[in-house]
Amino acid sequence: MAKILKGKVISNKMKKTVTVLVERRFRHPLYEKVIVQHKKYKVHNESFDLKEGDEVMIKETKPISKEKHFIVLKKIN
Repeated sequence: MAKILKGKVISNKMKKTVTVLVERRFRHPLYEKVIVQHKKYKVHNESFDLKEGDEVMIKETKPISKEKHFIVLKKIN
């Protein structure tokens, strides 16, 4: 089953690639504090319609290059 994640585009300077920041929130099991973790993914994007700040859905796929393992599914708003 492929992962589907939601994130925000933080860079679109590369050709056919955007960098997406995915934020994950969870509650600590003992201390009950909400912890926020961030991870950046390099994502394949054939179209050049994405700008910084856009919300996107990304999907895991077979390796496209050394660091790209995700593709853009759709733009949200």
